[in-house]
Amino acid sequence: METYAKALLYAIPFFIILLSVEISYGYFIKNQMYKVMDTVSSISSGLTNIIKDSLGLAFIVISYPFLLEHLAITEIRASWVVWLVAFIILDFAGYWNHRLSHKINIFWNQHVIHHSSEEFNLACALRQPISNLIGYFSILLLPAALLGVPYKVIAILAPVHLFAQFWYHTQHIGKMGWVEYVLVTPSQHRVHHAINPEYIDKNLGQILSVWDRMFGTFQEEMEDTPPQYGVLKQAATWNPVHINFQHFWNLLKDAWRTSNYWDKIRIWFMPTGWRPIDVIEKYPITIIEDVYQFKRYNTAASLKLKGYIIFQLLFSVLLLLFMLYNYSNIGFEGLLLFGAFVLVGIYGYSSLMDRSKIAIYIEVARGLFGLGFILYSGDWFGVNGLMPIGKFVMMGYFLATIFCGIYFTYLDKEKLDAPIVA
Repeated sequence: METYAKALLYAIPFFIILLSVEISYGYFIKNQMYKVMDTVSSISSGLTNIIKDSLGLAFIVISYPFLLEHLAITEIRASWVVWLVAFIILDFAGYWNHRLSHKINIFWNQHVIHHSSEEFNLACALRQPISNLIGYFSILLLPAALLGVPYKVIAILAPVHLFAQFWYHTQHIGKMGWVEYVLVTPSQHRVHHAINPEYIDKNLGQILSVWDRMFGTFQEEMEDTPPQYGVLKQAATWNPVHINFQHFWNLLKDAWRTSNYWDKIRIWFMPTGWRPIDVIEKYPITIIEDVYQFKRYNTAASLKLKGYIIFQLLFSVLLLLFMLYNYSNIGFEGLLLFGAFVLVGIYGYSSLMDRSKIAIYIEVARGLFGLGFILYSGDWFGVNGLMPIGKFVMMGYFLATIFCGIYFTYLDKEKLDAPIVA
């Protein structure tokens, strides 16, 4: 985990730079693809995913080293062949894992966060799950284990394979000629994120586009059918924690409400969106019917609130970078507490973005708890060793959190009266 934390120290600034480039480009060509609230929600989702992954908060059903030790029937010795075979198997497994996530109710819960943005830009690539708490991906790497692909090769390639899926989340790059027949491109991935009937559940490849053509899930982007983004059952929240678990919660409610015992079991493994007939009749849900005319989720927000939300996001990024930088010194129990602080912070300010009544309680509580922790320990997880005034900076941050939570809940009149500014 410490190695992964160090890798993220370089990856996070790299992602931020690319986001800044795309935002700047959109500004200069007067075709901006970003909206403040949606972008903050997207990046915040990425932060929650980093917290979960860097702390190893998942139950692994079966590990790749276990499969390798017990099932390998040969060993590929040529180094370049090992890397090539591992990449192909990893991408093939990624395709089928992605396809499962789109086709099976329970698996959709861990993927819906990635599709929840109603915009399409590099930021939405950061919408990664925290709901994938049961790790089963190694099972799909069975061919690699049989061929004796070393664990080290998989461990290095897996994050590289994931990071390589970042660049094609953009609307600023058109079709790329012959490349479209080999690699997943922005054009293909725009189709994948679209909710148009023609595009649903298409282009499931991650790096290579050959799997979609091979297994009948390829769809070209059509000029007369511009992609519309989001999910058919709108998330209707900026809170990434809610988005991660709302599909699971809906499945749980449907399983409880149905009177058919068989439906209580099979609902989890039925095609995505399937619901028991008796539940559909009693508890209908709203689905987008016209993808070109639906009302996209938004909340009224003054410029002051947007500025404050951006401040909270940037401070959360700094806190996370500090956690990753100080990973070994903080210790596991400290990391759990630190990660909880950041996660609750994200939950708090994203609830404020939603204008949720619970936001004020979360913001005040975490501010008071943070102040109490500093007064009790005299430090903030070793920040004083990095800069002498570190604990005072953190105390100022928690005081600002309390004050602004109160201000934007009770005193920011523009929250109701001002027109929404994108």
